Amino acid sequence: MAVAATQLGLIAPAAAQQAIEAPATSFGPLNQIDAGVLSVGYADIGPASGPPVILLHGWPYDIHTYVDVAPLLALKGYRVIVTYLRGYGTTRFLSSETVRNGQQSAIALDIIALMDALKIEKATIGGCDWGARTACIIAALWPERCKAVVSVSGYLIGSQQANKMPLPPKAELQWWYQYYFATERGRAGYEANRQDFAKLIWQIASPKWDFDDATFNRSAASFDNSDHVGIVIHNYRWRLGLAEGEPKYDDLEKRLAELPVIIVPTITLEGDANGAPHPNPSAYAKKFSGRYEHRTIDGGIGHNLPQEAPQAFAKAVVEAGDH
Repeated sequence: MAVAATQLGLIAPAAAQQAIEAPATSFGPLNQIDAGVLSVGYADIGPASGPPVILLHGWPYDIHTYVDVAPLLALKGYRVIVTYLRGYGTTRFLSSETVRNGQQSAIALDIIALMDALKIEKATIGGCDWGARTACIIAALWPERCKAVVSVSGYLIGSQQANKMPLPPKAELQWWYQYYFATERGRAGYEANRQDFAKLIWQIASPKWDFDDATFNRSAASFDNSDHVGIVIHNYRWRLGLAEGEPKYDDLEKRLAELPVIIVPTITLEGDANGAPHPNPSAYAKKFSGRYEHRTIDGGIGHNLPQEAPQAFAKAVVEAGDH
């Protein structure tokens, strides 16, 4: 990692040598802060005065998606915030009465609330999977809070109306877990087997990623969150219109249903071996009206691109926000 980072000019040779001697395996002690309806668990890496970068994970992953990306950016002088989404890790709801809602606008507002709590006015936001969708939503609805975006698999904003349209059979097959989650059998199955389920998704989504048990188990611990199953099931049922959202988010969802154009500088990334459902880059290129570039990352890179190709992701974050 460190050698490649040096080649990219991300870190100095001395720092690279230090990284070789002590490669990243975890984030160390995490921080906790009340933000909106949550007590949010997050890592805060790099100089406090550095340009802020917020990195967002997806399902079924966690903050360790960025365990190698964050040090690269911190050594470049960025302040890097890597947060557990609602339902993961040490992030908890402040009230037992709050709806365990997984809809897209609610998750985006969690990140705005976190930025407010941390007094971060504007940040470069990077994401993968759910995190990429969240980054796109923030850029679309609150561009004044977003300096630039790095999004794996591009423009992922959706709507219940759009999701009513059937896909070709091969495409529907890729969403098998969404239909499983639509049933109570699926909820019970995920509750009972969430780690085995997640490992299967990792294998399907990144068929050429040879991750070991330690790497998987490090992330799988975050699924023990008591709200995890509820958030995941609601997220996928809401997408299909099988679960209600909260009325307070209706106006935001109406705006998102129009698939708004993103005006902030953006770099989209795609792995050449992504086994998860994902759009073709040509399908979303026109959704970015500001400075925009798409990069396909070669080398058998799957769905969890930041963890599989951390140097490429870190390079995109630096270059997206440099202009």
